Amino acid sequence: MSNERTQKAQLRQEMAQRKRRFSPERRHEASLVCMQQLLSHPRIRQARTLLLYHAMPDEVDTRPLIRLLAQQMDKTVLLPVTLPQTLELRRYTGDENLQASGKYHIMEPTGPLFTQHDTIDVVVVPGVAFDAQGRRLGHGKGYYDRLLEQLPQAYKIGLCFAFQMVGRVPTTPQDVAMDEVVHD
Repeated sequence: MSNERTQKAQLRQEMAQRKRRFSPERRHEASLVCMQQLLSHPRIRQARTLLLYHAMPDEVDTRPLIRLLAQQMDKTVLLPVTLPQTLELRRYTGDENLQASGKYHIMEPTGPLFTQHDTIDVVVVPGVAFDAQGRRLGHGKGYYDRLLEQLPQAYKIGLCFAFQMVGRVPTTPQDVAMDEVVHD
């Protein structure tokens, strides 16, 4: 195992411990702070098409943001659908068109496949940890790195809780950095 892989595994363990100590109440409060920051962000306000994610229980809650952008701000909101080796994109058309899927039972859209990747203006990306240079540690499967390679024109915003910011995220050549990281 390479040094970077060992460091990544150790950092994932450390972040898992930090997440366990983060109360649901604090998670909710921090998620609201993040949502307010994103709603006032110039890139989000100007974007027509955004790729977000439906959060797992220990991530920044994106559900209110998804609904608000799609239903009240008339944005095209895309969500990823996890396949064995990749992520495909589908348009969010309402909570009634979501279904729990995959190993983590993440809510995923059931609508038609979205293939106009060059029209995506902003991508909001989850992660296990981030650093101030935009380096991101994911869960280790490379799903987002492979997807982000296909979206060079999109502005990439990492989204996390403040405790997920670290001094330096170990990286490998295939890791895609964020343009910016937003946290509470």
